[in-house]
Amino acid sequence: MNATGANPTYPYPGYKWGMSIDLSSCTGCGSCVIACQVENNIPVVGRDEVRVGREMHWLRIDRYYIGEPDQPETLQVAHQPMLCQQCDNAPCETVCPVLATVHSSEGINDMVYNRCVGTRYCSNNCPYKVRRFNWMQHWYNGAEGSKAPRYLGLNPEVAVRGRGVMEKCNFCSHRIAEAKIAAKNEGRVLKDGEVKTACQQSCAADAISFGNTNDKDSEVAKLSSSPRSFRVLEYLNVGPQVAYLTRVRSSI
Repeated sequence: MNATGANPTYPYPGYKWGMSIDLSSCTGCGSCVIACQVENNIPVVGRDEVRVGREMHWLRIDRYYIGEPDQPETLQVAHQPMLCQQCDNAPCETVCPVLATVHSSEGINDMVYNRCVGTRYCSNNCPYKVRRFNWMQHWYNGAEGSKAPRYLGLNPEVAVRGRGVMEKCNFCSHRIAEAKIAAKNEGRVLKDGEVKTACQQSCAADAISFGNTNDKDSEVAKLSSSPRSFRVLEYLNVGPQVAYLTRVRSSI
């Protein structure tokens, strides 16, 4: 792996999308989770489904507590947003029998919903546990059901998934496509910071950076190469493309 976490065996000419999350800035407010849910037509399942392991959030916030349990005044909490890491050597891809999860030419681990037959092998093989399975038909209930008011709030740019289909974060690929088309029509290349994911756009603390890691002058490339940067479970050699900036603590 090189400094950006990419596998040098597989070059990505042009764009190579990556993300950086500053844990010192993250407050754990959860706005990124809600923004992702609204942007990507993710169903709200409620606490009963979550209790039995059927949550649907593409993005979750893990909490880590530091300190002595018998000394509450010493306890500190760290928040870590966890989403699909868009692994270069994605273990989910190798186990799918129908190639429903594949790698794009820009380094994004894509889902082909129409191919998915719901084996859930990919979810079992994901070390980050960020894949979500549709146990129920959450949205579409026939032609008449599609006229219900709640359907009017769906994002028309994102496909609605049906029962038996796996889904996960795709770095808001529809936003990437929209920005690329606009830039192409204007006869130029994408500028750094021009593409913003839903989670990044909603973060009040500006903890999330996103962009083309092939551009060494981009913010995300610089942050990913920072001495504070680390990648979760990097020792598994899966090549995660989400870099985290370790939290800085001070007693002063």
